[in-house]
Amino acid sequence: MNLHNLRPSVGSTKARRRVGRGLGSGRGKTAGRGHKGQNARAGGGVRRGFEGGQMPLYMRVPKYGFRNIFRRSYVTVNVGQLADKFAPEDEVTPETLADAGLVSLPKTGEGHFGAPAGVKILGNGELDRALTVRAHAFSETARAKIETAGGKAEVI
Repeated sequence: MNLHNLRPSVGSTKARRRVGRGLGSGRGKTAGRGHKGQNARAGGGVRRGFEGGQMPLYMRVPKYGFRNIFRRSYVTVNVGQLADKFAPEDEVTPETLADAGLVSLPKTGEGHFGAPAGVKILGNGELDRALTVRAHAFSETARAKIETAGGKAEVI
């Protein structure tokens, strides 16, 4: 088999319709555009959403909502999950959390538009071992539980 032998499967392609090629073609003269009017002209037609001058639907419906471009979102992990996955005296970082399967870390940006800005540790669950936890953010209860267990909570 050579490149010059390659052909599409029979019936998989279809010739394009050639319009405006004479009266005998069946698609001649006005070429399917009808008679006169805005859509018959070269370069004619209306933009998407145009309703003939009536106020378009997208302008009639009420506006609502707000997108805070400064919002920072985080991938969250609870201290109870740390107790299940890590041994006493372990060091917990975003990379070790990813290795343990607790988070999936995309390329962390600045957290704009929903892209996670890092890992935040939350205080749900119990922690019975001393861990050194390095994360981008901690809730107050999570920090208290980590330090009560004899560990350290360090912000990266």
